[in-house]
Amino acid sequence: MSSPDPQVRAARNLATSPAARGPVVAVTGAASGVGAMLAERLAASEEIKQVIAIDERRGPCAEAQWHILDVRDPAIADKLRGADVVVHLALDLDLETDPAARTAYNVRGTQTVLTAAAAAGVHRVVLCTSSMVYGALPDNELPLSEDAELRATAEATGVGDLLEIERLARRAPRAHPGLNVTVVRPAILVGGTDTALTRYFESPRLLVVAGSRPAWQFCHVEDLCSALEYTVLEKADGELAVGCDGWLEQEEVEELSGIRRMELPSAVALGAAARLHRIGLTPSPAGDLAYTMYPWVVSGSRLHDAGWRPQWTNEEVLAELLEEVSGRHTVAGRRLGRKDATAAGAAGATVALLGAAAVVRRARKARRRI
Repeated sequence: MSSPDPQVRAARNLATSPAARGPVVAVTGAASGVGAMLAERLAASEEIKQVIAIDERRGPCAEAQWHILDVRDPAIADKLRGADVVVHLALDLDLETDPAARTAYNVRGTQTVLTAAAAAGVHRVVLCTSSMVYGALPDNELPLSEDAELRATAEATGVGDLLEIERLARRAPRAHPGLNVTVVRPAILVGGTDTALTRYFESPRLLVVAGSRPAWQFCHVEDLCSALEYTVLEKADGELAVGCDGWLEQEEVEELSGIRRMELPSAVALGAAARLHRIGLTPSPAGDLAYTMYPWVVSGSRLHDAGWRPQWTNEEVLAELLEEVSGRHTVAGRRLGRKDATAAGAAGATVALLGAAAVVRRARKARRRI
């Protein structure tokens, strides 16, 4: 008996391969950042049948099926047909983006994706927020469990958007029966990211608020992608926190980084941060400072119970972060040019910004007296 034609044999092998039995996964925000990394990872996995990539421009993943559109466009429902899982990563958390425009994009985009996924027959949507939603508070347990109350407020950059996304995630299964929603909450994300918390390590001195007890926990983007893959393959679901095991105390961070601290009283630090942001000198609101003052470390127990483990330690991620930000100069969340930073000196840049705020205050008082 003759052997089957090679093309027939290949088709049979494909039909019985793990990938052929695996899910079709749509990734929004797939052109850059975590979305691009995840699309590449899933496309290379033998457990994934197909990757559908969605963004406003084409990204690097050549193996994906691309759809170019804004996630707020209701037409996305047609692009999601045939997908088993959607991982929604099209979020704008840029410090420089207008806050109202950022919220409009993030919230409307998430609403549209959830509604479109339900209409397209998708059975699971994975949303990515942040462990910041737990809030940074002096009475937080170390570490927090996934079931801990979300006590954050909307005072830090983008956190209000993330809290609204969390609310949408809780409501979606009731509004769309049959739709499962998984929420992944990474710790401080490192690996090509730019946030108020990564900029903290671009400063000539590490600002420490007197009487605070910071605890630092990081999450490398590679570990986040592997955790997202776990959710795609339904190895873990529900509300999942992800980060390195354990945490670093402030003294350990200073020793590892070689950056000395500058300690300020709470009233001075918070008051100055609020004023600098209000007059437009810095992109970071005062609420960002709380996340450098109090702990918001997470246990990640659900992922651990499912067999997932981080490949990076806090020490390794901090070392990579310091390498990434080398040569950058930031004070109070505001990037300085090399010339400005050199002229300002170590702590002098902070003094200059505080002085600028005082000058503006005095000018405003003078105008009111006229």
